[in-house]
Amino acid sequence: MNTLSYKTVSANKATAAKEWVLVDAEGQTLGRLCSKIAKLLRGKYKPSFTPHVDCGDNVIVINAEKIMLTGKKWDDRVYLKYSGFPGGQREFSPRDLQKKGSDRLFRKVVKGMLPKNKLGDKLLGNLYVYEGTEHKHEAQQPRLIDINTLK
Repeated sequence: MNTLSYKTVSANKATAAKEWVLVDAEGQTLGRLCSKIAKLLRGKYKPSFTPHVDCGDNVIVINAEKIMLTGKKWDDRVYLKYSGFPGGQREFSPRDLQKKGSDRLFRKVVKGMLPKNKLGDKLLGNLYVYEGTEHKHEAQQPRLIDINTLK
C-alpha cells in the first residue's frame, strides 16, 4: 500500500482562495444569519478548511436594518460591556445597538461566534455591514448567495 497518496494538505495564507460574498439580511433572523456568516468568515463551508488559517470569505451584508428578532428580544436581551473600572459595567439591548448603527449589532453577535484570539480579530475584519442595498465593494464583484441554502 502506498502511504504517500494519503497526505493531508493544509491551506496557508498564500494558498487560501478567498472570495467576496454578498448576503441580503432582509427578513432573516439575527442569530441564525450570524451563525452562517461566522461559518463563511471562518471558511467552514470550504473543503480546504484549516483551523489556524484565515481561509474564509469576505462577507458583505446589506439591508442590515431589516433584520428580525423573535418575541421581545429587541428590549429584553442584554449585552454587556465593561470598561475595566469599578462600576464600569454597561448594559445594552439590541435596540440600543441598532440605533447606534446596524454594524454594531452584527459585529457584537458575530464576534461571539468566532475564536477568541488573534485569528478571530482578523476574521471579524473581513465582515462589512451596510444599511440599505448600496455598498462600496462593486469593484470586487461579490457573488450573491442565498443564505437559506447553507446549513
